[in-house]
Amino acid sequence: MSEHQHEEWKASWRDDYLKWVCGFANAEGGVLVIGRDDEGVLVGLPDAHRLLEELPNKVRDLLGIMVDVNLRSEAGLDYLEIAVPAYPNPISYRGEYCYRSGSTNQTLKGAALDRFLLRKQGRHWDGVPVPGFALADLSAAALASFRERAAGGQRLSTAMLAEPDTVLLDKLRLVEQGYLKRAAVLLFGVDPERLVTGASVKIGYFRTDSDLLYHDEIHGDLFSQVDRMLDLLLTKYLRAGISYAGVQRLETFPVPEAALREAVINAIAHKDYASGIPIQISVYDDKLMIWNPGQLPQHWTLDQLTAKHASVPYNPDIASVFFRASLLESWGRGIDLIRQACAAHGSPEPRFRWDNGLWVELPFLVVDGGWTTQETTQETTQETAQQQILALLRTEPTLTRKALSERIGLSVDGIKYHLEKLKKVGAIRREGSTKSGQWEVLK
Repeated sequence: MSEHQHEEWKASWRDDYLKWVCGFANAEGGVLVIGRDDEGVLVGLPDAHRLLEELPNKVRDLLGIMVDVNLRSEAGLDYLEIAVPAYPNPISYRGEYCYRSGSTNQTLKGAALDRFLLRKQGRHWDGVPVPGFALADLSAAALASFRERAAGGQRLSTAMLAEPDTVLLDKLRLVEQGYLKRAAVLLFGVDPERLVTGASVKIGYFRTDSDLLYHDEIHGDLFSQVDRMLDLLLTKYLRAGISYAGVQRLETFPVPEAALREAVINAIAHKDYASGIPIQISVYDDKLMIWNPGQLPQHWTLDQLTAKHASVPYNPDIASVFFRASLLESWGRGIDLIRQACAAHGSPEPRFRWDNGLWVELPFLVVDGGWTTQETTQETTQETAQQQILALLRTEPTLTRKALSERIGLSVDGIKYHLEKLKKVGAIRREGSTKSGQWEVLK
């Protein structure tokens, strides 16, 4: 026997234990057993009958809720079970909000309290309206960039994208009671950090954990952050191996661009912005690491997160706009997509670790005893690209040349070249028309 999420033991009663009742009510409910010590040994409760009458009234008067207090007997010893249901509204004890997590009872403060109160109201952090911000505080370039991306992804109608900014923001559900939501300021704001401290990104190149060689900071709206992060990483922080397919110049990065893109976008879309801490990216000679100050779903472990291939929507409004702009390809598959991209690229398995936030580690591709260099051979590069194409078509046979180009990081012409090569050797064939058909992997 042991205490757990839904059960707590106390040898005797003290009014301070109403905090545990409060914690159960604010979480998933549970049972507080009075008359059993911390080891689970039944010690009995001499005043059980008196408390049986007093406790329901104390709980009602001090917490404003109703609980079942049940008298139990075992081996001649009386004890009480206080059965607490989960309440949909927040419950406080003397002005404090308690929450049962695992086998502990926590007093919520700061950002954790804000998230809890919003969740109990059926709201989320980025969906809160903020006075003091207007359309003039948003970036026209960021709104134009969104329209361009959304038009290309065909996830919004042409008519909707042609609406004035005020109407578009309203239809994206980024306006409430005439006020912009936090998500609108983060997504499109000229200076989001005026509202949200730490709404930025830090990138550094490290020789060792304590030896920083150079670094950059990225600020601005979230769309600009995505573009600048990927541009800096691919042009300044990662060296690409160069090879040629005929006259075409091919670049192979030490991590697959598709996996890097997915990790970067998920870090921004799912960050806990209430934390006030920037996203941190650390690049070494043999790996790239991204730390995102997010939050796991209640009671989840990291193993559950990675097993479910989940990408938890901490900011549903931000994630929704990213999805409509074709930055997020699908819901809840971030980790799965990163793994698929690494497998298709022939890269080592990505690693995930939880340490006050989610660490995503992308080890570099190793070629001939070292990571990808300028001396990567033409044959190896071509073989790797074709393996990536085959791996993707096995699981998603309807992928277009453009989609393959974005996933693998080659030009559309480069994809066409490799598809023709694979067709000639009998590895694939096309079924149906160019627009509505699909690929079949033969061997």
